[in-house]
Amino acid sequence: MSVIEMVGLRKEFTVRVKAGRLRRVKRTVVAVDGIDLRVERGEMVGYIGPNGAGKSTTLKMLTGVLTPSAGRVRVGGLRPVPDRTRLALRIGVVFGQRSQLWWDLPLRDSFDLLRHVYRVPAAEHAARLRRCRALLDLDGFLDMPVRQLSLGQRMRGELTAALLHGPEVLFLDEPTIGLDVVSRQAVRGFLAELGHAGDTTLVLTTHDLADIERLCRRLVVIDHGRVVHDGTIAALHARYGSRRLVVAELDTPLAEPPTLAGAPPERVEADGRRLVYALTAATVAEVVAGLAGLAALRDISIVEPDIEEVVSRLYRAPAPAQGGGPY
Repeated sequence: MSVIEMVGLRKEFTVRVKAGRLRRVKRTVVAVDGIDLRVERGEMVGYIGPNGAGKSTTLKMLTGVLTPSAGRVRVGGLRPVPDRTRLALRIGVVFGQRSQLWWDLPLRDSFDLLRHVYRVPAAEHAARLRRCRALLDLDGFLDMPVRQLSLGQRMRGELTAALLHGPEVLFLDEPTIGLDVVSRQAVRGFLAELGHAGDTTLVLTTHDLADIERLCRRLVVIDHGRVVHDGTIAALHARYGSRRLVVAELDTPLAEPPTLAGAPPERVEADGRRLVYALTAATVAEVVAGLAGLAALRDISIVEPDIEEVVSRLYRAPAPAQGGGPY
């Protein structure tokens, strides 16, 4: 059985909208429109989409906050709403704008209270806390009240709080939002270590695509409440025509770029001293060898495809049929 299973998952909201100066009428808004998705144990899945696509609504149904309008959903074999109490013991949740820590208590005391809330044996709690202290560098602010912590320190505390009871699934909603570079790197490194261990399934929603590139092999893109891509980031690049670029700096300018098999020239820059090639069928080594035989090279650099541009193009495209991957 998959750790997370959604079959025909749908969520509708009824809203009142203006229909004239004094009258309002009811309208049904579909936030999630028939999602079929499975996540296996130990996977790290990036779940992304534009604002209003249905990401947070999906997470709220998976964690038992919202009841689906239709379809079936299971997390660890449990139904999130009817089995919410049992499910809470098996999942961890981190929302970037919400806290599960006690505001006026030292961080250490919040962790101790959570041990009692989840009824975690003292030895297990101590072992998990030691690991988090080491990986997230918590010792410098364990005895500070939560209200005095910086955003980066608090987020590291939130991650620790979500993991002290040993959850099978960790849901992360914008975990690096607003963090400085150092804190963001610390959080990413910790999550990468957690995913590498393979004990915890991670579902990550974020607008920071660098988080997805560094952490997730599988990317699920949702738009208008439907899945429009489910697969690897490489498959997304291939689907939307993204290509790696080879930028060659020359000693002597060329008016026209040489033609190379499997790497069509993209453009000529810097008065003919910089040539840009797109890799289609050729490898980097083949392009470099071909150029070296035709011109004196000063420098070679590789430009990876920009996932933000790819996802932006995907959002602008008409929504294809649901699917796009093996799940």
